[in-house]
Amino acid sequence: MAEEHHIVAIEAVHCPIPQFDLPGPHTREVHRWTNPSDLPSRLKDATIVVTTTIKLSAETLSAEVTPKLRLIVIMATGTDCVDIAAASARGITVCNCPGSNIDSVSEHAIGLYFASRRKFIELHNNTIAVPDDPSLDTEWKTNGSLLSRVRSPSGKAPSLCSDETVGIIGYGMLGKRIETLAKALGMNVIIAERKGVFPRAGRVGFEDALKQSTVLILCLPRSVETLNMLSTAEFEMMSSHALLINVARGGIVDEHALLDALKRNEIAGAATDVYVKEPAGRGDSPLLSPEAASLNLVLTPHLAWYAERTLHNLEASCKITVEKWCIGQTINKVE
Repeated sequence: MAEEHHIVAIEAVHCPIPQFDLPGPHTREVHRWTNPSDLPSRLKDATIVVTTTIKLSAETLSAEVTPKLRLIVIMATGTDCVDIAAASARGITVCNCPGSNIDSVSEHAIGLYFASRRKFIELHNNTIAVPDDPSLDTEWKTNGSLLSRVRSPSGKAPSLCSDETVGIIGYGMLGKRIETLAKALGMNVIIAERKGVFPRAGRVGFEDALKQSTVLILCLPRSVETLNMLSTAEFEMMSSHALLINVARGGIVDEHALLDALKRNEIAGAATDVYVKEPAGRGDSPLLSPEAASLNLVLTPHLAWYAERTLHNLEASCKITVEKWCIGQTINKVE
């Protein structure tokens, strides 16, 4: 007789949760969002949990809190929200949805590049802004041009794509897709080797990549090894004309060091879709502080992944992962 399962989705705010066609009886409980304090009550009877960003810590994954849990499906590519070691120790299988958002995130990364290099937000704000003095017109009308707003700190005009060298840190599916898009725009692309590793064929040493890149794009996982990978010393190595684009994970970049580097004009600008603490609000990140407001810094709220096709991909991947596992065929397992 097929097993009975209780499937609990703890954050349907991001993506619709699919219906599952399972060989045996099952129940499906869907929550739009779950506060940490509510996890024990919601997960106590769950055999399968679907999450996206909500943390499933070692404590939550203990036998006392989740005694029946056997499968976790992360409706995302990143897996840092789950304590994989704790799950493995209890024999709980953890799966994700790899590759579901590659097109959306790579396109978003390129969009952040253009917004940063050509300072779209600053130009928009100063095109429409009218001073408090009613006798004055817009800056564009008054000065005849806003070109000073788009110049780099050194006074240079923006580069063309063909003049950029894009350094990619993280050469998985996302890194490869960004490489394709960048080359299609005429950019020179270099692939950085892992930090502290001698470069293999086709790669550039990590520090050399920092020095050579005019656009540095991060698309690597967050792990113990990558926390604060870019901090004060790394920003000091970079070109003053360089942009930093982060569509990877918060915590890979030291946010305080990034703010300081922008204030000191050590780099020309930055754009990020991810933060150490998410959702980010007042006081959660120096990048959201008043002193960051005047810098060439473009911020988006971890929505690079969001596209109609991504939603379809996530639903399909989650559905087949659960259904396959229930008949003894594990796919997309996170080791």
